[in-house]
Amino acid sequence: MHISTKCSVAIHCLIFILEYGNTQKVTSDLLSLSTGINPATIRKIVSSLKKDGIISVKFGTGGTTLNCPPNEITLYRICKAIEPDFASKLIGLHPLPSPFCPIGKNIHDVLNCSYQKISNDLCESLKSITLENVISDYHHIQFNRD
Repeated sequence: MHISTKCSVAIHCLIFILEYGNTQKVTSDLLSLSTGINPATIRKIVSSLKKDGIISVKFGTGGTTLNCPPNEITLYRICKAIEPDFASKLIGLHPLPSPFCPIGKNIHDVLNCSYQKISNDLCESLKSITLENVISDYHHIQFNRD
């Protein structure tokens, strides 16, 4: 199974925007420092989140803000914004089973039955977790470490 690390970086950025966006201008350079990710990659992630309507970016002076409350942003929405076809890439199939073997010629169809259920279950789970839930976890962990 694979959900791109870009999704984790996007969530990191959104938490940063929520935590610090009211007190300072959140730019790609600042997000890059926080995430440890190249600013060009951050700009691509921010662009995807903006395109989906999750955030707004002020041109010129910079600065990023959320467009909707954290309880309306699901992890599924974030992942879809960053990688629109992520669900179809969750589980890979080996590419060249033998077409002469009874198992080999049917294995993709056989596995697709189970893998589709797993993918559907994961997507439903991602839809049930909001950015608000993740921020709550962040505050809980931060409070217990301080």
